[in-house]
Amino acid sequence: MLVHGMKSSPRRAAFSAISMVAGLSFAFAANAAEIQMDEGSKIVEHSATVFKPDPDYKKTPYSADAQRDIYGGKSAVETPRPLLELGRKQYTAGPFEKGVDLVGKKNLLFQGFSIYGDWRTAVAYNDNGAAEVGRIATRLNLDIDWKLTSTERLHAFMRPLDQGGNFTRVDFSADDESGSEFVGDGNLETLFFEGDVGSIATGLSDSYSGFDLPFAVGLMPLLFQNGVWMEDAFTGGAFTIPARNSVALDISNMDFTFFAGFDKVTSPAITDGIGDQADHNVNIYGAAAFVEANLGYWEAGYARLDGRDGLDEFDFHNVTLAHTRRFGALLSNSARVIWSFGQNRDNNAQQTADGVVILLENSLITSKPSTYIPYFNLFAGFDRPQSAARDNGGILKNTGINFETDGLTGFPKLDDTAHDTYGGAIGINYLFGLDRQIVAEIAGLKIRGNDNETGRAAAGDQFAIGLRYQQPISKTWIVRGDVIAGFRDSADDLTGIRFEVRRKF
Repeated sequence: MLVHGMKSSPRRAAFSAISMVAGLSFAFAANAAEIQMDEGSKIVEHSATVFKPDPDYKKTPYSADAQRDIYGGKSAVETPRPLLELGRKQYTAGPFEKGVDLVGKKNLLFQGFSIYGDWRTAVAYNDNGAAEVGRIATRLNLDIDWKLTSTERLHAFMRPLDQGGNFTRVDFSADDESGSEFVGDGNLETLFFEGDVGSIATGLSDSYSGFDLPFAVGLMPLLFQNGVWMEDAFTGGAFTIPARNSVALDISNMDFTFFAGFDKVTSPAITDGIGDQADHNVNIYGAAAFVEANLGYWEAGYARLDGRDGLDEFDFHNVTLAHTRRFGALLSNSARVIWSFGQNRDNNAQQTADGVVILLENSLITSKPSTYIPYFNLFAGFDRPQSAARDNGGILKNTGINFETDGLTGFPKLDDTAHDTYGGAIGINYLFGLDRQIVAEIAGLKIRGNDNETGRAAAGDQFAIGLRYQQPISKTWIVRGDVIAGFRDSADDLTGIRFEVRRKF
């Protein structure tokens, strides 16, 4: 007889040992009333057909290399360690020290403090049409993580060498003029606490909770739909109702997240009196859903942007719906719609959030689906659509590399707003043996309406050719190069070339 629900050892040696003492324990096992086991377990009939004899190595000697080759020849990989590690380290083998019973013995304290991130330095020559500059710039990203329990932590992020898009740099130009600036910033970009109400309740009550309710509060980052709909860090809170399902609707998994922000909310649609993005007088309220169904997954969201102290005229609503799935062995597709509406500017001023964008992201499934990825992404923007909240790039940031700057040297890019424009990007992403990457892309956009359409960022049609190459030269160092040549109607052309070295820790 076997006890269903009780753990059994994966080692056949353990099974053999059990078999040796089976005769001694038969009398005890025969009397089920004397067996002590968990209430959730039950005795089931034993079937000898579920076990097979051990391999016979008499003719073929055991080979550890052959056994490893079964799993693709995988072996332990030395990973870069954080800049500072105190207490319990991340991704290390046990045995671990005992936890501290501070918030309950069922939610023990396992403290670990670490600082990690990367340091980026690049040299570039950029011609953005209106400005032409050679530049060496550097950026330091520091994540500061204090793990408390298995589900609770405090986290902070800071960038001490740049502020407000102004980086520590040395500039040089074609006419041999030069300049330099050191930019220091001790402010925290994020500082938040996250945890799980269910785990906290389990520890405090010493009774297992029947629910999970992850949450975060503080100056926290939120990212939805790969950053297309939202990519911002603001002061507020969020919680998620996770891992729900519905047999009737054939839904295997669904999550619902609710959020609110009261400071540092950033939107290109809301500016102050001097034209800068206003992030101190804007609130945001909303919800997002993730649902696995229809042979793929759905993403939906709603957000309300609420301006205060003279910014009420910028208020607007924002909704999104997206579906991602594969079509046979040919195509992977994500279709997204983002709609901004409800803004009512004073004195009939130009609206800044009053349109729809349709985004289609497509990649072909080849014989090397993980490394050789042709893609073609399309978009169509009507009026002035906006993301719900954004402090990094435009709504077309993920459409292609020609719509993305580097966040360091001011590398040129095509118009990424989708304001009364349509177009796309066609390219190839090749990862070789997962040790290098090259991306070659052609992208472009055409304007809708007249050449002098009010409120549109692009003055005319735009077209660009881009190339990116990056390769790790060790476990901690990465080199990358980018080139772009852009051609714009009714505006100066774009060119850029850059080389970057990144140190990860």
